[in-house]
Parts: sequence; C-alpha cells; structure tokens
Amino acid sequence: MGVHKITVKHRFAGNMLMMAAVVSTAVVFGVRAAPLAPFETSELTVETARGRFVFTVELARTWEQKTQGLQGRRRLAPNAGMLFDFQPPRLAVMWMKNTFLPLDMIFIAADGRIINIVQRTVPLSPAKIRSDWPARAVLEVNAGTVARLGILPGNRVIHPFFGPAGK
Repeated sequence: MGVHKITVKHRFAGNMLMMAAVVSTAVVFGVRAAPLAPFETSELTVETARGRFVFTVELARTWEQKTQGLQGRRRLAPNAGMLFDFQPPRLAVMWMKNTFLPLDMIFIAADGRIINIVQRTVPLSPAKIRSDWPARAVLEVNAGTVARLGILPGNRVIHPFFGPAGK
C-alpha cells in the first residue's frame, strides 16, 4: 500500500480547481448567493397624445434590486414593467447584461416628464445606455411598447415618485 504525500502546493491547486468549478457553475446557471426579496409593485400611468396608459410596475429601489433588474426573465406581461428609482436624480446608466428580453427604456425627470427614450435595446448587450439629462427614474417596458402607444419625450409619467397625481 503506497502512501500519497500531498503538499501544500497540490492542496492549493486542488482548492483552486474546486473554487473555479463552483464559480463557473454559478455563472452558467445564474445562481445567486442570496435570492432577492420580491419587488414591490405599484401602478404607473403614462400620458400621451393618444391617451393614458396604465402599467403595473415592479419597483427597483435598492442597489441590489437595481443591479438585478429584469435579468434572467424570459417574459414580461404587456402592461408590466420595472421602474428604477434614482433618487436623487442623476445621469442614469443602464445595461442589458443577462437580460433576455428586448426592452424600451424610458428616462424620466424628477417632475415626471420623459427626458429621452431608447427603443428596442439589444438583449445580453454589455453596451451602456444613458439618460440625456439627470433622471429621477427609468421605466423599462417590452420592446415595441413606446412605438405602439406613441410615447414621446415630453410626455408625462404619473407615479408617486414624481409627486401628487394630476399636477
């Protein structure tokens, strides 16, 4: 019976291989260290020349929620979206990392006016998508929603993030 001597060098190499296997499995299968709590939902209205359109939105308020966003989702209801809270207003930077859905991104000022819109973002793209001016929030909806509803810069978004409704 032979005795196998394991040196510190071999033990370190074995531990590194094991860690690499765990990390690569986590990346491939999208495993997170701790699952996020469900997003709070709220109702939001967009006013356009064609009328008022109501959405049920998930609210991304914390850094972890904003980082997660709609990543990993395969579908989004037609009247659903995610509203990212950037209080205080700032130049917002978004991405499509690990996001399988093409989206329209609507950048919104502190008063609820739409600043700019980026339509039909590219799924899984690492490209940065930016607001033209400081944004209080960003609304993500299914790609094609902006064109279908006639949403334009200057239109108004009604939600408690932007003050009392109807003002």
